[in-house]
Amino acid sequence: MKIAGLDIGTTGCKCTVFDEKGQMLGKAYRNYPLKRAVSGHEVDVSAIMDGVYACLKEAAKGYPDIAGIGITSFGETFVMTDSEGKPLHTAMLYTDPRGSEECRKLSEALGEKEIAKITGLRPHEMYSISKIMWFKEHEPSSYEKAEYIFLMEDYVVYHLTGKRQIDYSLATRTMAFDIRSLNWSREIFDAAGIDISKMSVPVQTGTDAGRITKIVAEKTGLAEDVHIVSVSHDQVAAAVGAGVFDSSVAVDGAGTVECLTPIYDEIPDVDIMYQGYFSIVPYVVPGKYAAYAFSYTGGALMQWCTENLAKKEKEQAEAEGISVNEYLEKEYAHITAAAHTSGDLPSGLLVLPHFAGAATPYMDTGAKGAILGLTTDTSVAEIYRGCMEGVVYEMYLNLKALEGSGIHFHKLHATGGGAASKEWTQMKADVLGLPVTSLKTSDAGTVGCAMLTGIAIGVFADLEDAASHMVEKTQTYEPRWEMHEKYMEIYKRYEKLYEAVRPLV
Repeated sequence: MKIAGLDIGTTGCKCTVFDEKGQMLGKAYRNYPLKRAVSGHEVDVSAIMDGVYACLKEAAKGYPDIAGIGITSFGETFVMTDSEGKPLHTAMLYTDPRGSEECRKLSEALGEKEIAKITGLRPHEMYSISKIMWFKEHEPSSYEKAEYIFLMEDYVVYHLTGKRQIDYSLATRTMAFDIRSLNWSREIFDAAGIDISKMSVPVQTGTDAGRITKIVAEKTGLAEDVHIVSVSHDQVAAAVGAGVFDSSVAVDGAGTVECLTPIYDEIPDVDIMYQGYFSIVPYVVPGKYAAYAFSYTGGALMQWCTENLAKKEKEQAEAEGISVNEYLEKEYAHITAAAHTSGDLPSGLLVLPHFAGAATPYMDTGAKGAILGLTTDTSVAEIYRGCMEGVVYEMYLNLKALEGSGIHFHKLHATGGGAASKEWTQMKADVLGLPVTSLKTSDAGTVGCAMLTGIAIGVFADLEDAASHMVEKTQTYEPRWEMHEKYMEIYKRYEKLYEAVRPLV
């Protein structure tokens, strides 16, 4: 018996297959032939479904005894469809500027803090409800024709099973879900003028949606008794896959986006969460909640640095048979050694990592990045190191902003591609002052998806049983307090950087 996790991303989807012992067997991946508007903020969801079918067909060919497939997806993006699930428009991504005026009107009608109290979200045009309002106002014919409104998880689940259900964590990303009653907020839908009946039924994260349809079985080669599970928003799946189930541990997700995900034993202080634009998300464990503190540029900033500044270093790295990231980290170690320093040393640069705008605690899409402290002697390796530090300082700033909200974690589990960097993971332990344990898998979201699928179909008894099979720790990095003190001297300047730079750009 095999279980699989299907992760729906903005540019591609992947289906990863595991055996009943939690061992990964293989994966299928498909990019979407996306149709984007001139603004670059739209996605053709029909192409997403084509990618899903292609992934499932490949997975079924290699593993015909797949018994369950869990679905996780990115958030916010929605699509309105007819009664057969056929899209009536291309879908807006969260970065699309449309919906800002509608968000303002909704906030005026109900009050920003009242919306935050209901939904766990400080109002922002990125969330679905404002953009649904925009469609009703500017494309009324599409809205009137719409029988259903889906986010990506429930859109895929519907096409595979014919059942309309959405898990609590993804429903939260609409800014129209009541995190206390765990249902759609009629107050918000009424104020928005949106028909609540068009939405899928909210269900607990990890709920079985039933078997695939006969048409899907024929199209993919999957057995007709394969079950589909509504898993979660991708960040919640990653927290599950990191083995984080209570408030003692948080997740450091070091992917393209850097995300710190703490768990709360009850709804955290709404006022503090409101101030920092932190989400409050119903978690897989009933009664517990997760939060997202994130920077739009984590690994993305490292990629910018290597692709734009490290062309010569990339060639040298290839000659040595290592990654350019490893090469730059090694070069930085040589620089500090040449300076006759003992041990590690901060770069001394101040890098504001807002190269794609500022996320929490600012939520300022107009913010810009900055590198301060350059001289004619500054090397690419030093800039790379400064970029690493900037991302970690931003996470420390978020950690400070969360103080008083009810956080209790005293260690981190690190996932994502960035967790493979010993230097970066040690830096996080040093700056944050917390032990950081790296996990074997870099793809915690897919693991979490498969874990919840295994529980839903009876392969695993519960979260702890699933984690014992699928979550493998590798190395724990303890904070070095002498380094923490060195970093804090620089952080005192860093925490003033946004306010200094923002008026200039």
